[in-house]
Amino acid sequence: MTTRFVLTGVVLLATLALATYFGVLRGPNRVPAPTPVLGVESLGLPALVTAASVASPKQVELGRQLFFDRRLSTNGTLSCAMCHVPEEGFTSNASKLSLGLEGVSLRRNAPGLLNVAWQTLLFHDGREPSLPSVAWSALLHADEMGNPSPGDLLARLRTWPDYAGRFEQAFEGRAASKDTLGEAVAAYLRTLVAGNSRFDQWRYAARADALTPLEQRGFTVFAGAGGCTACHAVTEQTALFADGAFHVTGAGFTPQVKAISVELAAGVYTQLKPDDLSAFADPRAPDFGRFEITQNAADRFAFKTPSLRNVSRTAPYMHDGSLASLEEVVAFYNQGGGDAPGKSALLKPLNLTAEDQRALVTFLKSLDSQNLPHLISLARAPG
Repeated sequence: MTTRFVLTGVVLLATLALATYFGVLRGPNRVPAPTPVLGVESLGLPALVTAASVASPKQVELGRQLFFDRRLSTNGTLSCAMCHVPEEGFTSNASKLSLGLEGVSLRRNAPGLLNVAWQTLLFHDGREPSLPSVAWSALLHADEMGNPSPGDLLARLRTWPDYAGRFEQAFEGRAASKDTLGEAVAAYLRTLVAGNSRFDQWRYAARADALTPLEQRGFTVFAGAGGCTACHAVTEQTALFADGAFHVTGAGFTPQVKAISVELAAGVYTQLKPDDLSAFADPRAPDFGRFEITQNAADRFAFKTPSLRNVSRTAPYMHDGSLASLEEVVAFYNQGGGDAPGKSALLKPLNLTAEDQRALVTFLKSLDSQNLPHLISLARAPG
């Protein structure tokens, strides 16, 4: 009898643990979502400079709730997750440019958040140096979540019953504040670990059959004739597929037309000046990228190198969403990029064959993490 009761107790404990892990018991008592431990899902990624384990499960779960809470926008319509959709690589596939309050079109495409814990400068222009500051950048932007001040948002949040005591529990008595809100969201973002792609299994786990022959040929192009590793770094031990630097590629750049000559009839021409062409011009102001942060002329039109991990999930591409597919991205670089002034000397026509380009695209699709379904499940768990 004693043995049977012991076994029964073990089974119940195991069932309780599994139910907690998969979110079955979440509800009014808010059993925290598990914090992913860096393990197989980080295969191919370097060790974190700042340990993700610093955050507690309660901080992660609080950050997850904040990430999905539309009430954080000034009119209660937008959440972080609406531009960073879990099923879309934690970015948005719906439009070239992100949409803000009341459907306003923002300046840039939403950057992906997978493996964001490894980034030292955030956003396309690198304007934020830390994850806790990222949330507030969006929360206070007039066209994004529209809050007039941190105090205004925090005053509203403190009246919401479902947050009562949550910050104090997660942060050892510290109440909801600009610091604790930012830290909570950052704690959740650091759990979005998405390594362990088939490429990682092939290169770092010595699984020779993890990549197809065509994908292996694509990596040869990537590291060789394509010159991709100059910016999308791959080492013998790890691969972030990004150098953390800023480059002028010419993507989305539209040269200013000063005047054009139009032939009206044989030998009869007229000059159209900028004012005449204004109705046909892109009404958006030029995006100077990193220059807007540094005021360094060399940074004009420069944008941060994005990681290529999980890149098949994050279309459209470039800071302005101007390239719709991986095929377009490869063709863009094959021609040597765009024509922006100060374009990186690393960019030049590659003269890749059609088969080389197909192999390269196929290889890029092998960089999807095996952990993505798990991250989506955790993100969408009831809570």
